[in-house]
Amino acid sequence: MAQAADSARTVIMTVDDDPGVSRAVARDLRRRYGASYRIVRAESGTSALEALRELKLRGDLVAVILADYRMPQMNGIEFLEQALDVYPGARRVLLTAYADTNAAIDAINVVDLDHYLLKPWDPPEEKLYPVLDDLLQAWRSSDYRPVPSTKVVGHRWSSRSSDVREFLARNQVPYRWYSSDEPEGRRLLAAAGEDGVRLPVVITPDGSPMVEPEAVDLAARVGLATTPTADFYDLVVIGGGPAGLGAAVYGASEGLRTVLVERSATGGQAGQSSRIENYLGFPDGVSGAQLTDRARRQATKFGAEILTAREVTALEVNGAARVVRFSDGSAVAAHSVILATGVSYRQLAAPGCAELTGCGVYYGSALTEAPSCQDQDVYIVGGANSAGQAAMYLSRGAKSVTLLVRGESLAASMSHYLIQQIEESPNIQVRVRTVVESAHGDGRLERLTLRDVDSGQTEQVDAQWVFVFIGAAPLTDWLDGTVLRDERGFILAGPDLTPDGRPPQGWELDRPPYHLETNVPGVFVAGDARSESAKRVASAVGEGAMAVMLVHRYLEQS
Repeated sequence: MAQAADSARTVIMTVDDDPGVSRAVARDLRRRYGASYRIVRAESGTSALEALRELKLRGDLVAVILADYRMPQMNGIEFLEQALDVYPGARRVLLTAYADTNAAIDAINVVDLDHYLLKPWDPPEEKLYPVLDDLLQAWRSSDYRPVPSTKVVGHRWSSRSSDVREFLARNQVPYRWYSSDEPEGRRLLAAAGEDGVRLPVVITPDGSPMVEPEAVDLAARVGLATTPTADFYDLVVIGGGPAGLGAAVYGASEGLRTVLVERSATGGQAGQSSRIENYLGFPDGVSGAQLTDRARRQATKFGAEILTAREVTALEVNGAARVVRFSDGSAVAAHSVILATGVSYRQLAAPGCAELTGCGVYYGSALTEAPSCQDQDVYIVGGANSAGQAAMYLSRGAKSVTLLVRGESLAASMSHYLIQQIEESPNIQVRVRTVVESAHGDGRLERLTLRDVDSGQTEQVDAQWVFVFIGAAPLTDWLDGTVLRDERGFILAGPDLTPDGRPPQGWELDRPPYHLETNVPGVFVAGDARSESAKRVASAVGEGAMAVMLVHRYLEQS
């Protein structure tokens, strides 16, 4: 009997233009293999190729293809030759009459035919099943590994392809990457009906191709929630970093109808960290992705909604309601709002960096790009913990890692434990008082010009990989005119709003703002976006929990 195949129900395909013969072949195949394999029947080479392409897009496996030799428009050999381009690992069988045996023998060299069967094959127990059993056993023993359900085909040095890969990775959506220059990538593009001019092409679990997809469309198609289930909540949390996730966990667990809105991927900058070793309760360290996944599952367990790829563009006060508007014009309202928008890495202003972003110049993408850096020389710009964690992670496979630090040393901005690890790593070099003057390359990064801050002297180095972890730019411009911010854009709250003891302008309540409350009653801030915050994961999580406590106090008095 046939052995159990993969749970995806691997396919055996039969192609014959004679409906009677086609049904007979399918009947015999189902009788023997139907419990473990899916039998797909086609009555022309053209329709069979269309079916194969659909199976390819869905990620289904095809173990054996049986094709009749004498078919109009496209004979069996011509069909199998084209099928070879779609499923090169499938075993190929030609069904032929005795008079056509010479053609079948010739086909062994043309399409690498595995076997030919003479019609009629009765009884199948003697003439069909033993052949198929051997072919299926050989196929199972070969390297036929199925790919994950989501596939990305793109150009290696394409910023848009890099963005899609980073989005899927950070949202923990399993995917497999195919270069458009490689045979399997070209096969997938052909199956999707694309010529590779517009990339990337994302093939979703249902087999549908998406060309150059926007984040919100991609999120919806790979199973991420993008639309709120209600119009009004007790609490809207804006931002899915540690502060936002902490607020969502505590808000939902304490009975507040809570929705968290994230513009890109939960985790924030911390979610991109390869290893956080100084977070309470994880003595062996934990990756940002692991911590984010646990927090996300914890929040949803308590009933919080998490929306991904939704950009917030405005915050409005409408009586007791706080209205959050999205970039598509839709909105959601709540009694209270917690701003946990976090910060983003500042962009390198050096000439050439903008043009080469995603093509050798990356911002916080060390985890996604690390496999491609094997045995390469890597440069990292920055001197804080995120840069140090990236350096340690990349040093495992890279030939060398060079940290470019503007300051005098790492001590001013990096934790002591990381500095010690870097000093003990033989393939990590730290160059202080050094900045990137410019980046060079044709379609991808090829060289960097470095400048010594003190002497002004420059030098050029060969470089194909540079990862940037500099500064912290708050994502708060959309709050202009509503929420007060400091000169750098960080949100003012609590005592920082009342340095002279007087309430902020426009404040109408007879109490001062709570500790994390902004100048808009019922709107709170937590984490890195707050002015003078600690910029650490533990403090961000703590502020998220504290903000929920203050939300309760606000709601009780409203």
